[in-house]
Amino acid sequence: MIPLPSDGSVSIAGRSPGLVAAAVEAVVTLPTFKRPEQLLATLASLKAQQTGRRFAIIVIENEAEARAGAKAALPLFERSDIAGMVIIAHERGNCSAYNAGWQTAILHFPDFRHLLVIDDDEIADPHWLERMCKAADALSADIVGGPQMPVFADAAHARWAAHPVFAPPYRETGRVPALYSSGNLLVGRNVLVAMGPPFLDLKFNFMGGGDSDFLSRAAQRGFVLGWCAEAQVHETVPARRVEADWIRARSLRNGVISTLVEKKKRAGTPFAGTKVFLKSLALLAASPFRGAVRLTRTGSAAAALYPVHVALGRVLAEFGYANEQYRQPEKN
Repeated sequence: MIPLPSDGSVSIAGRSPGLVAAAVEAVVTLPTFKRPEQLLATLASLKAQQTGRRFAIIVIENEAEARAGAKAALPLFERSDIAGMVIIAHERGNCSAYNAGWQTAILHFPDFRHLLVIDDDEIADPHWLERMCKAADALSADIVGGPQMPVFADAAHARWAAHPVFAPPYRETGRVPALYSSGNLLVGRNVLVAMGPPFLDLKFNFMGGGDSDFLSRAAQRGFVLGWCAEAQVHETVPARRVEADWIRARSLRNGVISTLVEKKKRAGTPFAGTKVFLKSLALLAASPFRGAVRLTRTGSAAAALYPVHVALGRVLAEFGYANEQYRQPEKN
């Protein structure tokens, strides 16, 4: 059994009375940071899930001082409107929050098969949980991803849905070679036990990419990855996320993460660092041509610049560049 950290970095704020932990088949982890209203909307969508499976929710509050999310959610659990618990992850950071929730699930729910992940700016389709679990069984997949469908605060920005920053990586249900995000994810208990804590590498705490690294390492260990196109969550996209500087920063960050993840993947092999760097240079050289193809296909200059910025981010990572967008989440 994986224990909670003994350093006080995780504590339980409250739980639903009469919770029968041994009966829980699936656990949904929901990290939150300074979004109490959106958190309540996410919880309402989880409460409305149409499934016969017994599931519990773990809300992970990552703002350990004001705890606005925990305060908003706790009454729902204490009244047993929702089954599960609210915990405090006292160490700031994306990876710290995920690690706290996943470790708590292993400790407190001994018989769950599937752990699901949703963020506090997302709304789950009513059939989300059931479809994710069915896909895991049908595909014999250890990990399943699903689409995060953007919902733009300004309807005039809907054209951005096709931009690579927002578009899902796959369109059809089936086994896939790679997954990149934990925003809509199912992870088998067997994966968590085998990978062990800390599940997400804390060096990605404020940059993001800890999920991509975890998924890459899991694939390397032979776990089967799948995709369920029908299990959608709807992600709120504020207006600032379609501004040119935010898109550019996110694209550069994606390139940095790509380099860091690939370096870890190749670690211990001959000339690993050199091979990654040469690949980055080759991608940078090819990026104008790839961008031109995108421009011809989409007519979007922003989409055309995406491979250029990603390749540039890959090269900049070699020189220590790191865009830690989560340092100031209110601006993210």
